[in-house]
Amino acid sequence: MKSGGKRRRQARVLRIIRKHRVPHQEALRARLAEQGFPVAQATLSRDIRDLRLVKVVGADGKPHYTLPDEWESVAPLDEVLPTLFVSAEPVGNLIVVRTLSGAAQAVASGIDWEEFEGLAGTIAGDDTVLVILRDERAARDIAAVIRELAGWGPD
Repeated sequence: MKSGGKRRRQARVLRIIRKHRVPHQEALRARLAEQGFPVAQATLSRDIRDLRLVKVVGADGKPHYTLPDEWESVAPLDEVLPTLFVSAEPVGNLIVVRTLSGAAQAVASGIDWEEFEGLAGTIAGDDTVLVILRDERAARDIAAVIRELAGWGPD
């Protein structure tokens, strides 16, 4: 893409998100392609992260991307985990993430925002996040990433 292409593409992503309820990356990718911005999935994932888009569930029960200024801002995991993290233990296809008291919601939002491969969702209490994965391998891999982002290094 030509110089300035990233900015134009990201501006188009923002325009699409503001105008349409986009339920997932593939739908966003298709809309971008229709508008002359073909993009690889990895590039789109980076754009979503750079723009700090978040996925929320609307009143109709359907998920869609939105902007942080239109919803509660989500801090990146690499910023919140070093100060809020206590532990992450994979158990089957789940991860039990322990945080400081009152921090579980912020950590859960950050995990959801990351859209890890194999992530089904999170449930947050006061100091515990239950991370639900599609398989045990994803649970082990993501637990390792969470520990690393927290500054605990690999297993």
